[in-house]
Parts: sequence; C-alpha cells; structure tokens
Amino acid sequence: MNKLVKVILIAMLAFAFAACGPKEVEEDKVFTVKLHHAQLETTAMHLGSVKFKELVEAGTNGKVKIDIFPNAQLGTDTEAAEYIQTGSIQAGIIPTAKLSGFHAPIQILDLPFLFPNRESLYKTMDDPEFLEKVFKPMETVGFKGINFWESGFKQFTADREIHAPADFVGTKFRTMESPLIIAQFKAVGSNPVPIDFAETYNALQQKIVNGQENPVVSIKNMKFYEVQSNMIISNHAYLGYAFLFGNTFWNTLPKEYQDVILEAAVEAAEYERQLSIDSEATMIAEIAASGTTVTYLTEAEIAVFAAVMKPVHEEFRDVLGSDLLDLTYRLIEEYK
Repeated sequence: MNKLVKVILIAMLAFAFAACGPKEVEEDKVFTVKLHHAQLETTAMHLGSVKFKELVEAGTNGKVKIDIFPNAQLGTDTEAAEYIQTGSIQAGIIPTAKLSGFHAPIQILDLPFLFPNRESLYKTMDDPEFLEKVFKPMETVGFKGINFWESGFKQFTADREIHAPADFVGTKFRTMESPLIIAQFKAVGSNPVPIDFAETYNALQQKIVNGQENPVVSIKNMKFYEVQSNMIISNHAYLGYAFLFGNTFWNTLPKEYQDVILEAAVEAAEYERQLSIDSEATMIAEIAASGTTVTYLTEAEIAVFAAVMKPVHEEFRDVLGSDLLDLTYRLIEEYK
C-alpha cells in the first residue's frame, strides 16, 4: 500500500470516528423548538409550558429556544403528532388516547378505574421502568418520549342524573376517536359518538349527544356545563398527555442540551400537575354556582361502575401488551 493511500485511509477513519462520537456544543448554533398543545393560555398546561420554556432557555443560555403554540394553532393533536414525526414541528404535549394510532400501548393510561388515587398514578407514570416500557418503542415511529403531563381525572356531564350504569343505557355520549374509550361507553350500554373536541359544545347544545367525559378544566374552560344540566364527579378515568419530541430532531441536540430538557420537563410537569389540582375545587364551585347540578358518586356507586368497566382491561390486554399491563398493575399496587 503506498503512502498516499495510507494517508487517505487514516483521514477517512478519523472522520468516521469523529462523526460517530458525541455531538459537541456549537457555540453559535441555536436550536428552535416549536411546541404544540391544544389547551387555552389560561390552563395549567400552558402555564407549565411557559415554565418549561423558561427553564430550558435559562439552562442552555438561550441556545435552545422554545416557541409555544397553544390552542391547537399548529393543527389538531393528531395532525401535530404527524408533524412531529416528519420534523415540521419539534415537540408536542398530546393526549395519550390520540396517540393510540401511532403506538397503541401508550393508551394504557386511558383504562377505566385503573388508578385508585393521584399518588399512585404519578409514581407509576414517572417510574423509570414504566417510562422505558412505554416510550422506548415509540422511537421506531419517530417519537422521543419525555414524560407525562395531565388534564386530570375525567368526570361525566349529561342532560340527566347518573348514578349507575343503567342510566347510560340508550344514551349517546361524545368520545375521542379511541377504540379503548369507545369500549368503555359500550360497556355501560351507551352509544359512543366520536366528535372532535372543538365541536363538542355544539353537539351538546344541539342534543346530538346526551353527554361527554372530560377533566374539570376542560368542562369549565370549554363551557360544556352551560349546555348540560348535570356534572357527575366520578374520577372514572384519567386524561394524561405525553410530552414528545421528534426523535430525529432530538438526536441532533447535544447531550448537554438533552439533559437540560429532561430535567426541565420533570420540574415543569410537577408544576403543571399541582396547578391542575389547585384549580379543580374552584372550577367545580363555579360550575355549581352556574346552576348545573354537581353530583359526587358514592364509593358504592363507583364500585359498581368499576366492576362493569373492568372487562375493558382484558379486552385490550393484547393491544396494550400483556407485559406492560402487568407491570402497571404491579407498580400501582406497590405505590398504593
């Protein structure tokens, strides 16, 4: 081998090893993140996003810039998920139910009567083993899962009183476009009707459906209570949100910046959850003061609903993954 060839080969190898090594922070490079969510600017989710922005920009000395687009300005949650995959936007906070078409196991948080209380809920979905099990496979479809945020436990609103599954028989209830959530309503004898979130108020007002489910924050901010005579506090399911980055974009970030983002997301999620908790009692009082009847299901009534809806867990075991479901049950029991 002549000397020139050896020099070329050595240079090529050196370049290859450099390319495979950890990314260095480029002094002048600024990474811009378009962050999607579909909530109003007054919500805990938006305020949590602002907190995240402040932490990331401070922690990277402005080298990672977060531009927040609330209220579905960049498209619906499903559209935003597609844009994250393709790199058109870099991050989003999206309901787990709306990600089921991209990665079915992530909707495990949507199972009815899965979590007995918020403490076991938070500890389970923040558990490293749980996060790894849910998020790692999503990298193959273009997402880097960061952590979970929330709108909170879901409640029913309806044009009638509800105390038992029999009260659902023959009704029509608005749902997300989610087979798992649709199955919950079928279990109690209702006819679920998938309707876009933005169209729900009109559907209730025009009696296209008799009721819907959502956390208190959505019931209050979207004014669903104005066109519903009853709100039933049931805590029957949870509306969790996955905080996702595009995997391709994520891999362009230096590890130093990735670490800042991960730490900021944890702090911002804790802040967002606490804001959500703190606002619920006030919102419920305001809804009651408007004339809407607010009813709290008794423990006995909740037990009946839970028994009727529990078969949905097994119905979706194969979809969610038996290992993930069993892991979730174990963690809930440990943290309970």
